[in-house]
Amino acid sequence: MLIDEAFITVRAGNGGPGKVSFFPMRGGPDGGDGGRGGDLFVRANRQYTSLEAYTRKTKYVAEHGAPGASNRRKGRDGEPLYLSMPVGTLLRDIESGEEFELLRDGQEIKLCEGGKGGKGNDFFKSSTNQAPCQAQPGLRGQERRLKLIMRYIADIGLIGLPNAGKSSLLNKLTSARAKTANYPFTTLEPNLGVIAETGNVVADIPGLIEGASTGKGLGSRFLKHVEKVKVLVHCISAESTDPVTDYNTIRAEMENYNGELTRKPEVILVTKTDLTDAATLKKICTKMKKKNPAVHTVSIYDYDAIQALKTVLGRF
Repeated sequence: MLIDEAFITVRAGNGGPGKVSFFPMRGGPDGGDGGRGGDLFVRANRQYTSLEAYTRKTKYVAEHGAPGASNRRKGRDGEPLYLSMPVGTLLRDIESGEEFELLRDGQEIKLCEGGKGGKGNDFFKSSTNQAPCQAQPGLRGQERRLKLIMRYIADIGLIGLPNAGKSSLLNKLTSARAKTANYPFTTLEPNLGVIAETGNVVADIPGLIEGASTGKGLGSRFLKHVEKVKVLVHCISAESTDPVTDYNTIRAEMENYNGELTRKPEVILVTKTDLTDAATLKKICTKMKKKNPAVHTVSIYDYDAIQALKTVLGRF
């Protein structure tokens, strides 16, 4: 099962406390400052494809700074902590609402600042206080409670009602091996593939039905993956008895979830053309062109149609 959401608590290291100490012979203060706490970072790593690790462990703390030492020696700074997450992860601070987004492989974001080390008693000496017995504790590192939301970043997203042929099409366009069968909801999580000729990353977004935006079917889990897709390929089955209603259903769910989705570039693709006759196919295309003039047709058994579709998608 795809784990694409998680809740974690992250904290930078605390600063080390300052030292109260005096030179053995001459008696003056020699307490050093505490080390600074380690910062906490997140790093995008394309090798990560799930947030599963962050459901098993939910609290992360960077190393604390070491205490100051005698002879004015400063404590060692704490080591920073780096957390690797999939490209496309959105991190939302639950308390402040602040958001951070990992958009490219290797990108790093500092989430939490380490606490400053406390001053040792050597810092507090003066002409009127030559033997101070005070030192500061280190400051606490910054802490955040986060919701992690992983969203696939792809060039092309295949959307449509269940059993519209999206997974079969993904397998033909790319080297993906998505599960396919002749019944709805075969696909239980998004699948990715790359079109070798163009390098375009294609995502098969499953589970969209009427009511998806309010939690019906699987769509409430996967509509978020449409948000980062650059171009939508809206798959309409040639077997449909009402292709216009099918199209309007998915568009309404995207509008209800996030109106920006309906403003993305879109191609309408009539699939499974081998299962209908030429006259019926022409009628479907005529109807769909009233919704969007960019209408194309394909059968996974038609090599030329697949190659033509690759050319069309390569323009994006």
